[in-house]
Amino acid sequence: MSRIFWDTNLFIYLIEDFGDLSERVVGLRKRMIERGDELYTSALTLGEILIKPFEAGNEALARRYESVLLRGAVLVPFDVEPARIYATIRKDRAIRPPDAIQLACASHARVDLFITNDERLSTKSIPNIHFVSSLQRAFL
Repeated sequence: MSRIFWDTNLFIYLIEDFGDLSERVVGLRKRMIERGDELYTSALTLGEILIKPFEAGNEALARRYESVLLRGAVLVPFDVEPARIYATIRKDRAIRPPDAIQLACASHARVDLFITNDERLSTKSIPNIHFVSSLQRAFL
């Protein structure tokens, strides 16, 4: 069993149809369930994925996203300890603030794997995260 943190886009690909990206994420989630892996993300993910449904007035999609996250993932809050980790991550100015928040929450949760669709992040070494991988390179 592994602790795996998903960045925001993976949830979007899971719920909406993005062709090959969606197929890859659905397959990834199925393998995680078969292996008994725990899915993690941050509270920021919930906020980020609700923006477009709220802009479009699509309450059904907003509820679907919220349900998937609240039932299927551990939501790591961005509070004092992740904020301290965030400050150390942001010393690398190449990491954007939202990405640093995600990485800080994942570090705080001591996950085994952080998966993102941002290839740039896969080159980063973050304390308490064993591996950072792009979606294209993620194997379970």
